Amino acid sequence: MEVAIWTLIPFVLMLLSIAIIPLVKEHWWESNRNKLIVSLILGVPTAIYLICAGLGSNLEHQMLFDYVPFIILLCALFVVTGGIHIGGDIEAKPATNTALLALGFVLASIMGTTGAAMLLIRPLIEINKERKYKVHTILFFIGLVANCGGLLTPLGDPPLFLLYLRGAEFTWFLGLLPEWAFVGAVLLTLFYFVDSYYHKREPELNLKLDASQKQPIHITGTLNFLWLAGVVASVAFINQSYIPAMGDHHAPLYIKFLREIALVLLIVLSLVTTKKKIREDNKFSWEPIIEVAVLFFGIFITMTPALLYLNQNAAALGLSQPWQFLYSTGLLSSFLDNAPTAVAFYSVAQGLPVAEGVNLVAGVPEMLLKAISIGSVFFGALTYIGNGPNFMVKSIAEGSGIKMPSFFGYMARFSLVVLLPVYVVMQLIFI
Repeated sequence: MEVAIWTLIPFVLMLLSIAIIPLVKEHWWESNRNKLIVSLILGVPTAIYLICAGLGSNLEHQMLFDYVPFIILLCALFVVTGGIHIGGDIEAKPATNTALLALGFVLASIMGTTGAAMLLIRPLIEINKERKYKVHTILFFIGLVANCGGLLTPLGDPPLFLLYLRGAEFTWFLGLLPEWAFVGAVLLTLFYFVDSYYHKREPELNLKLDASQKQPIHITGTLNFLWLAGVVASVAFINQSYIPAMGDHHAPLYIKFLREIALVLLIVLSLVTTKKKIREDNKFSWEPIIEVAVLFFGIFITMTPALLYLNQNAAALGLSQPWQFLYSTGLLSSFLDNAPTAVAFYSVAQGLPVAEGVNLVAGVPEMLLKAISIGSVFFGALTYIGNGPNFMVKSIAEGSGIKMPSFFGYMARFSLVVLLPVYVVMQLIFI
């Protein structure tokens, strides 16, 4: 069935709600219950339409096999890393903050953008608590750690994992090292100079207080590193590639959701084995993950017609060049979930004619797969909803008293003026 363009209206309204309501009803929007109300008001009619139009199976797949694994994985990383407390306090100098962002940038490809972001966001906030100017540090953290750093392995970001399952070898993603290193080096350098500028503007009293509050760095809750390794192993090995029965349409639910069952078990193990004081020291709260769950509940439902419309009309988009795939995948990844967006453009690339001698990876020209991978990962940082960890970092920062920019404010102050120009230069050099 052809999907009409008007069916995208609920999705547009969902995005506008996230962007505008905090500006006009800030206190009302702070309640996760009210966010859920908005998700239900826009999501339920969309779900009813899809079911009545005979597209219920698409909705079922979107919610059961995309939304549920998405939330469970984010929850597992959120809970496990929330049980690791990196204590102590060092001076929040530009070099210190830059080193922390660089560490997170590297870790993002090893433990995923969510894992790295949740592990380091609290120590970063603690180190900078005496600083007056620190919003810019959180913004660069979202760009570097919660998004761009996850480019080098299928574990780094969900779209890469889906492309890996479709035939791209695990080590192929290491070939994206030049783009990863370029964007990382430029953003880290920019951050160092920006943070140096704000550090010089800090009130003298703040700097003296920061220098006097130094404590040695120490780590507690180290057993959670074992559970974190379990999360990484579950994502890497509990899938159809290693357990074909998981892809069997007639397989029982416990087989189809074997990975999610393992992740829930790891969540329970982390909660049971972690001392209460460790989570208290981390100021651990369920609010950030609940916020992501209720907002993305509405987003996943309302974007189902948008993805169907894209799949049905992608061939008419006239895409053929790598740079076109980069910006098309990137633009939609900024507002849609980047995982299904990457798969949609992978399908488009599969349908294109291939010239003789062109190198294919996973059945598509390598340069197109490269563009799709980079676009889906990097451009997820352009909005708060481009990638799951973005909202979680924002929520944790706000819970610590840091006043973060609004939806449009984030784009105007950071992503469009800092990230996008860097991406354009990267494209001109490499793609």
